[in-house]
Amino acid sequence: MSRVLHTTADLARAGLVEADAIDALEAVAARYAIAVTPAVAALINPTDPSDPIGLQYLPSPEELISAPGEQADPTGDQIHAPVKGIVHRYPDRLLLTATYACAVYCRFCFRREVVGPGGAGGLTPAELDGALAYIAGHPEVWEVILTGGDPLVLSPRRIADLVRRLSDIPHVKILRVHTRLPVADPEKVSEALVGALSVSRLTLAVGVHVNHARELTPAADAALARLAGAGALLLSQTVLLRGVNDRVEVLGDLMRALVERGVRPYYLHHPDPAPGTARFRVSLAEGQALVRGLRGRYSGLCQPTYVLDIPGGFGKVPAGPAWIESDGAGLTATDPWGGRHPVEAEEPEA
Repeated sequence: MSRVLHTTADLARAGLVEADAIDALEAVAARYAIAVTPAVAALINPTDPSDPIGLQYLPSPEELISAPGEQADPTGDQIHAPVKGIVHRYPDRLLLTATYACAVYCRFCFRREVVGPGGAGGLTPAELDGALAYIAGHPEVWEVILTGGDPLVLSPRRIADLVRRLSDIPHVKILRVHTRLPVADPEKVSEALVGALSVSRLTLAVGVHVNHARELTPAADAALARLAGAGALLLSQTVLLRGVNDRVEVLGDLMRALVERGVRPYYLHHPDPAPGTARFRVSLAEGQALVRGLRGRYSGLCQPTYVLDIPGGFGKVPAGPAWIESDGAGLTATDPWGGRHPVEAEEPEA
């Protein structure tokens, strides 16, 4: 298989979906983009309907089922978009959406209503000028986060130009890039692309989206090594997904694999209520139990921060279990195995 699969017929020819499922999946394809790279297709076990890689990338009729609470813009990007291409939710950092295209389209994507091939062109030159002018006019912005879509699908020439223009803004110090490319299409993380990212004075951080240890193939390892070799700080972003990584040992294997490759476990995202994604969602209580189990069994190096993006655009907050609570007589700490221990007596009133 040597090309990206974009249609249900492509998926059927590759043996990834049954031919008699095409009709049911066509309605899904009409609404949400499909793209499965050769690197990803090679990881999917088509005979296993519960395969954690296939679940992430192969369309399902369930995507057309609406569930209560789902929102087209679950993280409230549009509320915080002063100009096209900018989401400015926090004072010292903002998102710059360089493109709405991705190398692959995840079936749980929180921006699934806007990403797709139609966004391949990204911002027009005038829109990009406007976005950069906004950044230049806000001296409180210390960090720019390139997102999308996947910004690394842009050509090295366009990436280098954008990085240089950001570097020309004196108060911007940190460039963070959110990407799926090292696991989805690792060969595209070329020396030219890595060089384009590192042409400036900016400190470079790369947030790599990976949800299962099987995605960390030798080719992905080589892509990560190229980024690390250019001085990038490598961070992970993982979405907690039912059927994919909602077991302690699966999360633990992933976090260990990331640490072994020099990638710091950063965020474990509670799944956002995007349209048609109910099959992937776990409850906060389930997520907290998983985080507690992770703390009890795996090194402190393997502990990402479990976060909830509050629906409606109210920001991202830690969502992990409460380890220390008041019991009326003082403070009690709960250990990773559920035991409760007094740690500080309540001061008597004077």
